[in-house]
Amino acid sequence: MAVNPLVQQAATLIANAEYTIALTGAGSSTPSGVPDFRSPQSGLWEKFDPMIVASIHNFKHHPESFYEWVGPLAKTLLDATPNPSHEAFAKLEALGKIQAIITQNIDMLHSRAGSQTVHEVHGHMRTATCIRCYAKYDGQKLLQDFLSDDGKKVIRCEKCDGIIKPDVILFGEQLPALVLEAAERAVRRCDLMIVAGSSLEVYPVADFPRQARTHGAKLILVNYDTTSYDAVADVVIHDDVAKILPQIVSIVETIES
Repeated sequence: MAVNPLVQQAATLIANAEYTIALTGAGSSTPSGVPDFRSPQSGLWEKFDPMIVASIHNFKHHPESFYEWVGPLAKTLLDATPNPSHEAFAKLEALGKIQAIITQNIDMLHSRAGSQTVHEVHGHMRTATCIRCYAKYDGQKLLQDFLSDDGKKVIRCEKCDGIIKPDVILFGEQLPALVLEAAERAVRRCDLMIVAGSSLEVYPVADFPRQARTHGAKLILVNYDTTSYDAVADVVIHDDVAKILPQIVSIVETIES
């Protein structure tokens, strides 16, 4: 079977790069069954507008609507498993061919696939925090307990009765400063960036490819849809990340052996 020349080109760039980072978005997790909640086809728009219900203002004033909305998503996240794109990035890291992953996803699938250096710039569901006393909780256990109780209640702090919020970044919140700083350092240092499954529309992350290009880095884009960076990228592949990334890794492994 003939090798896609774009896949070959991407693999060669990765094999020859000194410091490669990945930037992943919702499209890297949709093959795992995790919906892009901004998509009208996701089913998460049917009753609530996520732009409103998933805002920090709404959470503080109407936490019950947030928890009613997030219930189906939480179940999906807890049930999801890494797909071949996550496994491909973990293999690249194990080969020493990728140094960091910056992800917009909150599903923790990169870490579960074995990746070690993951900058979760939009937070994660691993932990949760009381917004009144800042007590920390095991986020996954809380969600499991929440779902086992039919997902009809607001999760409250056992210490102060405040509302507990998963450690994800809601609309209207600042990104976690330390994580963002680490991601920006990686962007400045890289000589190759792989963007996988991101439409590159949400800032400040959408500006990372421009910053990398400014510092002389090459750019690989793997995404179903076109992006505003297609015209300046070195390799553009409009296809399923779960199909393309394993192909790229296979060629990298051959080059490295």
